[in-house]
Amino acid sequence: MGGAILVLSGPSGAGKSTIIESASGKIGDYYFSISTTTREPREGERDGVDYHFVSKEEFKEDIKAGAFLEYAIVHGNYYGTSLNPIKEALKSGKLVIFDIDIQGHRLVRAKIGDIVTSVFITPPTLSELERRLYSRSTDKKSIIENRIKNAKEEIKAISEFDFVIINDEIERASNEFATISNASRLKLSKHELEKLILNWENS
Repeated sequence: MGGAILVLSGPSGAGKSTIIESASGKIGDYYFSISTTTREPREGERDGVDYHFVSKEEFKEDIKAGAFLEYAIVHGNYYGTSLNPIKEALKSGKLVIFDIDIQGHRLVRAKIGDIVTSVFITPPTLSELERRLYSRSTDKKSIIENRIKNAKEEIKAISEFDFVIINDEIERASNEFATISNASRLKLSKHELEKLILNWENS
């Protein structure tokens, strides 16, 4: 199975990390792309595991150096996807998984859309999302309210994605995710399709 790119988006609290973890034994070798961010780490988060935490000055230098596949400003902080580890993972045949926001998905689509499969993951209802966010007890009320506000906008972009997973039952959602992940490896880029046609015609 070859390398592929799978983009995940959805509201904070949708259960994206839980789904990936649950499906990890069914999707082959994969690399989870860790975003670089200028926001402060939350309690329990580790640099190089959850995010690469950098200063705004460092981030801006990397922008100038062309080190990001995509980047965006979210809630006043920079978030970006570094290119080099992605290239290495694809060369070694890994499935590269991105957990990025709507802006990031649009930028990745614009740059390398022919090799991207995208999935929007969401709880079944807004009220269920609110329940999950408050039950986590990891953010202040003002932050949760902002996440809920953003979720109402994010859901409007759902039609831009190849697939939608309604995460109301983790086993079913993880099985759907595994099916999509494995199918994404079979997607051919425009270059690969042209090569296939050429070989087909001349063989």
